[in-house]
Amino acid sequence: MPIITISRQMGSLGDEVANALSSKLGWELITRDLLMERFFPDSNPEQRRSLAESAKFYLSEYKDGKTFREVLESSLLELARNQSAILLGFGSQLFFADHDSAINVRIVAPNDVRLSRIQRQFHMTEEAARALLESTDRKHKRFVSHVFSADSSDVSLYHLVLNTAYLSVDECVAAILAVNSEHSLRVRIKDETKKEGAYDHQKDLPVFKNPSEAEFARILDMYHIDWKYEPKTFPVEWDSEGNVTLAFSPDFYLTRFDTYLELTTMDQKYVTKKNKKLKKVRELYPGTHIKIVYKKDFLELVERLKSFDAPPPGEE
Repeated sequence: MPIITISRQMGSLGDEVANALSSKLGWELITRDLLMERFFPDSNPEQRRSLAESAKFYLSEYKDGKTFREVLESSLLELARNQSAILLGFGSQLFFADHDSAINVRIVAPNDVRLSRIQRQFHMTEEAARALLESTDRKHKRFVSHVFSADSSDVSLYHLVLNTAYLSVDECVAAILAVNSEHSLRVRIKDETKKEGAYDHQKDLPVFKNPSEAEFARILDMYHIDWKYEPKTFPVEWDSEGNVTLAFSPDFYLTRFDTYLELTTMDQKYVTKKNKKLKKVRELYPGTHIKIVYKKDFLELVERLKSFDAPPPGEE
């Protein structure tokens, strides 16, 4: 199931983004307190206090020969098999570093911006706010370092890093939703190609030549239409020595309809040239079904996509 992990600096509005995202998606927000209650129900007050104060304590034994870290990891992966969720903090980006359906997000802001926010939020002097900020940053960094042997500030751990000095909470949520939507689509296509009898969108996702082709592929997927990208080239002209001098490679092939489609949305001056090629293909390859999708038709399909009410996440 899709998972979004959020790592954040104190004063970066990471908590606000996580809460807004949870409300928008309707996914459960897993915080550290909820995590302790759900995954360590047999822990005693002393153990919980140690977990809050010492990162190294996560590496000590909890029960059945397993450490707190091992129990936490297996519990989170099991949760991800059954539901979508937003995980806030506790190094969750490392637990899901290799998880195909996870999006790992980092929320940051410059120190002066965070300092100002902390002063306002907790009614602190600049000196006290700075001390709190530095202490919290060290604690978060130490936790990830001790438990995972990693650096929480390493941008390679994340799919998306958002700076709230320039982006509002709503803009951050919109960005995460957009990335999650595209990523979920890619994962779904990849999963479908593995199923026996499912249509094959080529072994790897194709590299589209322009955004209009990628958008058209999304439309086809939305309507569950089986497609392949540029699967065949039709030679249509040759020189005196038999070398191909002109060929036509339609953009898409709809296997269910045995039909090739060529998009003409980027530059209309090429429409005449494409029509010439299309006519030659029909003459040289009888029974081959090829159609041109004109700009007007394409834009109408895009508008239909925009107004389409997508199913809730996890219910595709």
